Amino acid sequence: MENKKSIIHVILTGGVGSRLWPLSRKSQPKQYLDIFDGKSLFEMTVDRNRNIADKVMVVGNIDNCHLSRKILEKTNTEYIDIIESTPRNTAAAIAFAAFAADPDDILIVTPSDHIIGDMAEYETAIQEAVEKATQGSIVTFGIVPTKPETGYGYIERKGDDVISFREKPNKVSARDFIAKGNFLWNSGMFCFKASVLLEELKAFHPEVYEKSKLVWESNTNGNLDLALSMDIPSISIDYAVMERSKKIKVVSSKFAWSDLGSFESVYDYLVTIGHVVDENGNMVIGTTNYTAFIGVKDTIFVYTPTANLILKKEFSQDVKSVYSALERENSDLLN
Repeated sequence: MENKKSIIHVILTGGVGSRLWPLSRKSQPKQYLDIFDGKSLFEMTVDRNRNIADKVMVVGNIDNCHLSRKILEKTNTEYIDIIESTPRNTAAAIAFAAFAADPDDILIVTPSDHIIGDMAEYETAIQEAVEKATQGSIVTFGIVPTKPETGYGYIERKGDDVISFREKPNKVSARDFIAKGNFLWNSGMFCFKASVLLEELKAFHPEVYEKSKLVWESNTNGNLDLALSMDIPSISIDYAVMERSKKIKVVSSKFAWSDLGSFESVYDYLVTIGHVVDENGNMVIGTTNYTAFIGVKDTIFVYTPTANLILKKEFSQDVKSVYSALERENSDLLN
């Protein structure tokens, strides 16, 4: 047991879920909402990886760490807490986790706000990723697509080799990707040995590496210094490492997956667990009040005590523009 490397589940809890406003607010981002089978997405993330990992590490921020703590204490989960004083994107967040681990530890990095089904398929994919990571690869999880989705990035691959990463496409490109058959949805989940990730980050983005190292070495019980953190370039792990390293492998994964990044994906998920829709495909979220829809189809009514949202399902990606407009006004409705 002494020499056994640890498998650490790293949960990234940043993000405010702007496309799920008004349900998701800065004070209660989507990963902490109890609207999915009575559990939050964060709690479901902890549960599904409980038997896979030896340790849990949470990279959160000063505004949401108390929400994570509440859930982890409720479930009696021991964890390593890394608290960012300001968000610096995923390259820094993942670097902090790697610095906090032993060099040979295997890290499984997942966002805290995804829905995953088919646990047998999920565990098979994780096992394959751990094996590849043990051999020195940085592994990304690609999901076999079920439709030409425009809300996800894509991974172009040949076998388990990554040819390219693609940004969220338009409808035409998404259909083209599906027709080609060698494109996967980019899940934003990763697996790697801590030392390998840090070596690649140091090679391809030394500034993020050095400044993140400095911040981590100055931490106080996992709390990171604000002034030092502000010096770290805000860049995603995709740009910093994934799109540049020659050590990237992809695990083609067949488990059911959604990042629940829009009301359309929330709608689709809620339908699978028996949430009520009327004969025209209209849905109410957030209230049990009687609500009638007349003359509309595939419309979602979202109720909260301070703000309501009514949208056609296919315009779900446009909710972010409402959020952005409220942000420009410094509106309390975002809090």
